[in-house]
Amino acid sequence: MPISSRYNTVMDKTKASKEYLQGIPELLILRLLQSREMYGYEIVQSIKLETRGAIEFREGVIYPLLHSLHSKRLLAIRRAKVRGRERVYYRLTKAGLKRLNSKVADWNMVVDAVRGVLHGESAGDAHAAP
Repeated sequence: MPISSRYNTVMDKTKASKEYLQGIPELLILRLLQSREMYGYEIVQSIKLETRGAIEFREGVIYPLLHSLHSKRLLAIRRAKVRGRERVYYRLTKAGLKRLNSKVADWNMVVDAVRGVLHGESAGDAHAAP
């Protein structure tokens, strides 16, 4: 049975339980790259810094995701030599921005649903008799 929100958006439960927890690194990467281009290790460090250490992903999670997002044309790359080594900088494409906006909307729907349950504001309350 699908999970729906007050925004009339429907989300499959499998998607909610699997993709959302696994989708956190993608969401954070896309959001960070919305502001400016960054290289891989910089993204890893920025996630840790921006979440005040609450979320930390190792390079083994971030780099494969960057490659995947690039192959889907959600990110563009620029290569540059830095101290004799090649560094790959990533930036958001228009398709990446569209994906980010969709992910943010989905994430906000999940957060609102969980917040409602935690604060006792279940969907059943709206149908309760006065």
